Amino acid sequence: MYSKRSSLIALALILAGCGSTPQAPVQQPAPVAPPVVAAPPKKIKIGLALGGGAARGFAHIGVIKALEAQGIYPEIVVGTSAGSVVGAMYASGLSGFALQKTAMEMDEATISDWALPLFGTSTGVLKGEALQSYVNKAVRNAPMEKLKLRFGAVATDLNSGQPILFQRGNTGQAVRASSAVPSVFQPVKIGARSFVDGGLVAPVPVRFVREMGADFIIAVNISTQTDAQATVSSLDVLMQTFTIMGQRLNHYELKDADIVIQPALGKMGGADFNGRNQAILAGELAAAAVMPQLKARLKAKQQP
Repeated sequence: MYSKRSSLIALALILAGCGSTPQAPVQQPAPVAPPVVAAPPKKIKIGLALGGGAARGFAHIGVIKALEAQGIYPEIVVGTSAGSVVGAMYASGLSGFALQKTAMEMDEATISDWALPLFGTSTGVLKGEALQSYVNKAVRNAPMEKLKLRFGAVATDLNSGQPILFQRGNTGQAVRASSAVPSVFQPVKIGARSFVDGGLVAPVPVRFVREMGADFIIAVNISTQTDAQATVSSLDVLMQTFTIMGQRLNHYELKDADIVIQPALGKMGGADFNGRNQAILAGELAAAAVMPQLKARLKAKQQP
């Protein structure tokens, strides 16, 4: 009896097992890949090298306006001669439009202080003190190291012939030294040394912008081909001489720039202050023409 009952229980358990529904395996959720976070662009210090060229330097203002319109703001500015004048004012915080307003209101007489040297002792017809005062007033008497942007002005040591990069001290005095075209402005004496126009050694100061820490250099060359330069006045003759001397220097110097902007100034002379508006426009047009290339190279340099 006991054996029969055991057999019935075993049979019931077997039948119950055959009628049960098998459990499906638990599905594990697919792993979620972490979101891809693009590396931020590298911080690039943009430098601006502004070349010399007397009144042709108004073109620098147009270049600055075009750069600002595209959201490109240099952190380092180095100028030679006319480039130092514009560069100092820009480094002080003046925008491109403010620079244009200043240029259009500028009276050439405000920077012309005629010297009256004794016969046979002339070293320049202009003393340059008026230019120094004009620049210092424009930058609110801020020394170079206190300007809003890092700024340098290139001059030539008259005794050694070596370039000097001013980065500290009286802003107007440094600009005056950088702009002291021989025979036009008197040499500028600072301490025991005398300085003249920086265009003799660095017509477009690209290497000095690099030395000051720029990663991306925009160079503005306002010189011209020698056969295109007008030679109407004595200043034009001097600027033509500088152009001839500076061609080989520029050939090597401009190679180190990431982009070179050369405004089409035609036969505009170094003394043609009446052509300032056309020069500013030429600067804007030249910068706009290379803007796609400039942006592409800048973007490539920002890649991590």
